[in-house]
Amino acid sequence: MKILAIIPARGGSKGIPRKNIRALFGKPLIAWTIEQALASTSIDRVVVSTNDDEIADISRDYGAEVPFRRPEEYSTDIASTENAMIHTVTELAHLGYHPDFVMLLQATCPVRYPGAIDTAVQTLMRSKADSLVSVSEIHPFIWKHPANAVANYDFHNRPRRQDLGDDGRRFEENGSIYLTRTNILINERCRLGGKIVIYPMSTIENIDIDTEQDFLFASAAMQVLNQT
Repeated sequence: MKILAIIPARGGSKGIPRKNIRALFGKPLIAWTIEQALASTSIDRVVVSTNDDEIADISRDYGAEVPFRRPEEYSTDIASTENAMIHTVTELAHLGYHPDFVMLLQATCPVRYPGAIDTAVQTLMRSKADSLVSVSEIHPFIWKHPANAVANYDFHNRPRRQDLGDDGRRFEENGSIYLTRTNILINERCRLGGKIVIYPMSTIENIDIDTEQDFLFASAAMQVLNQT
């Protein structure tokens, strides 16, 4: 079975300029995800999809393949990640490479425990699923509409969290790992489809860098991981 890991990293980040190659705990941000993918025994190839020459050079320095440049129409603020993934898979198919599964690893989610990628693959295989999404558990008591607060539970008869059981558990996508059959990605133009299984990750791995504060959290998390 062949699993292709795709790491999308365009050069036009607006919120934090040059985010994907900004230094994090001594390495460019994208380097952490590249090294984690290369360390996996489940991944067949690690490819970075980028429209940026500097990102491409740094990615190659850390061992990833950058076999072609991502078209600019797939590198805009409104272009979907799926477009970049499908472009990569299609171009590799022209070169004779046909993976069974495609794994999306986002460079902005650099905090992953050693072995997390392989464990995610094993989770999908054990479940005989078609797709997997990584998640982190959140508090089960959810509120919405700040100006007219509404809860998803009866606060007059507040349940104990430990009595809720599995049905009461809540998870959110953390953006770290997606895995799907290649034919689903191509045919449905979506990173998830068919039978979907979730892969719970720890709270410390629930970091997706969008702000300067996120960089501080990620740096602190890296320090913890590198001391354990």
